Amino acid sequence: MRFFQVLALAGAVSAAPKAAKGKRAVTVSGSAEGFAAGVTGGGDATAVYPTTTDELVSYLGDDEPRVIVLNQEFDFTGTTATASGCAPWGTASACQIAINKDDWCTNYQPDAPTVSSITYDEAGMSGIDVASDKTLIGDGTSGVIKGKGLRMANGVSNIIIQNIHVTEINPQYVWGGDGITIDGADMVWIDHVKTSLIGRQHIVLGEESSGRVTISNSELDGNTDWSATCDGLHYWGYYFTGSSDTITLKGNYVHHTSGRGPKVGGNTVLHAVNNYFGPSSHNFEIGSGGYVLAEGNVFDSVDAPVDASSLEGEIFTAEDVSACSSYLGRDCEANSLSSSGDLSGTDSDVLSKFSDASNIASADSPSSVSSNVPSSAGFGI
Repeated sequence: MRFFQVLALAGAVSAAPKAAKGKRAVTVSGSAEGFAAGVTGGGDATAVYPTTTDELVSYLGDDEPRVIVLNQEFDFTGTTATASGCAPWGTASACQIAINKDDWCTNYQPDAPTVSSITYDEAGMSGIDVASDKTLIGDGTSGVIKGKGLRMANGVSNIIIQNIHVTEINPQYVWGGDGITIDGADMVWIDHVKTSLIGRQHIVLGEESSGRVTISNSELDGNTDWSATCDGLHYWGYYFTGSSDTITLKGNYVHHTSGRGPKVGGNTVLHAVNNYFGPSSHNFEIGSGGYVLAEGNVFDSVDAPVDASSLEGEIFTAEDVSACSSYLGRDCEANSLSSSGDLSGTDSDVLSKFSDASNIASADSPSSVSSNVPSSAGFGI
């Protein structure tokens, strides 16, 4: 295991800047596997500890390499705005309402009941811009960002986000905001991050190329009182539809979703390995241009691991484990299904997308996933 030092050890505390005195040493744990292997974030920059939301925004967005340690909750809620909207999924109390962002209701839901006035937290509508060469890490269970997400776009690169919780971004409202957005970035590692109570997408890789991304050991908690399916299961989970994206999704706990867990399309290569997919209605939606290698995953109480109605891309699900060896340098691990629907994909053309075995994440057995992932994924662990 490799560590990037964030703060000097006790014997060298006297040499640390004043801003770091009295702070507990917090380090990035481990290193990225898969496509974002080699990411260093802020490297050995002296740690900074923001105390206000303005400081946090400034540190994340400036031009300096930064190691930013969160040892408190940062609450962006409280600045409200109003807008009109619509109710495409009905007006029952468990249904999300849609804000008419960019005339979405007008253009795409013209027959839905209108909602004349919606009051929402304005901060959630856009994420905090994260510049290149940043490490954002939480201290224990203290690193919480409430009411606003994170956004990496416009060519930024070399970013680590570890051990934080992003939560309460207008969960009642579709178009209320995303948890983490990557859109035209490269070399991004998201690890031990929890997302919960998000209005729109928990993690979205948008239309622009996002290069190399690893999402690992994280929790997508879809439990909600408001959903597009009106059943307590969040629909807007992972949305991977960028151009020329390569994504490693490893060791994550994805549960209580009703779709997009994940949605893959555009021109995206996804290696989904050793994830635990808990109670959900369906997980993979694979549109045109999506290439998915799914191995060593556990599906527990998932009605449909793959949504057949949206299957336009390609998926290989490792029933023939030996077929992987000439591409990955090892056999694949078979997936495991318990109280779940069928999972089968034999598009071996997917394997040809994995041309560099040095950037392929390792795979454990599904039995190891069942015993470890639900308890070890997420923040504060």
